[in-house]
Amino acid sequence: MSGAPAALLASLLWGTADFLAGRASRAHPAVLVALVGQAAGLIALTLILAIRGVDAASFLPGALSGVVGSVAILAFYRALALGTMSVIAPIVATSAIVPVLAGVLIDGERPSALQWTGMAIALAGVTLASREPAHTKAIDAKKAIQLAIVAALFIGLALVFIGEAADHDSLGGVAAARVVGVVILGVLAWRVAARAPLKELPKLGAIGLLDTGANTAFAIATTGGLLSLVAVLGGLFPVVTVALAYVFLHERLVPIQRVGVLLALAGIPLIST
Repeated sequence: MSGAPAALLASLLWGTADFLAGRASRAHPAVLVALVGQAAGLIALTLILAIRGVDAASFLPGALSGVVGSVAILAFYRALALGTMSVIAPIVATSAIVPVLAGVLIDGERPSALQWTGMAIALAGVTLASREPAHTKAIDAKKAIQLAIVAALFIGLALVFIGEAADHDSLGGVAAARVVGVVILGVLAWRVAARAPLKELPKLGAIGLLDTGANTAFAIATTGGLLSLVAVLGGLFPVVTVALAYVFLHERLVPIQRVGVLLALAGIPLIST
């Protein structure tokens, strides 16, 4: 799978996982939602890698991704629990800025003018698509926004590290991230005695499988396209979240959100040029 399709698949999976995680984090502790999800993803990856094998060179950058990714997922899920998806999603989507800067300034990647235009249009579309209607009020909005900013920064760093791991082994890097994440989140969950009914665990595990699939797809994307481009395509996940809220929660897009969806979709072919 080439870079652009894999990045778009990552966006679809991330958007779905975030929608489900946002709902779950309002009913259960965010650290437990994150822990069960990470553990489910780790089990799936372990089964695959036991058959396929793994390149050990991917472990270090993957582990670093797991460290910063643990901070990111906790901040993100907590922000979703406190605020609203339409406010949190565009802030977290700015995480694409971190890999873009890494790709352009550190790795010397040079997208074309048309591709830069596509990135600008797509990011503008993501922001508009995730805009919250003026009449709605988020619960503890200030804290939610602060957590979303932290999540954006650390997600961006996690994507950079997982991109480095993918140079050696995409699945191995994601698996290493999951190992570290499960340890960190497990300790935190134990310290706060986080619990949930057993019947809820499969649902939380499904969120983790979607998230792990997204991370794996993104890692593969980085091997088939410029990091600065696939990061933006992967950052289109808020469009998916908004669409799911529209279908399942019967939320309705205001005109500015509709414009945002169209802009985001219009930016994709330009980025993929």
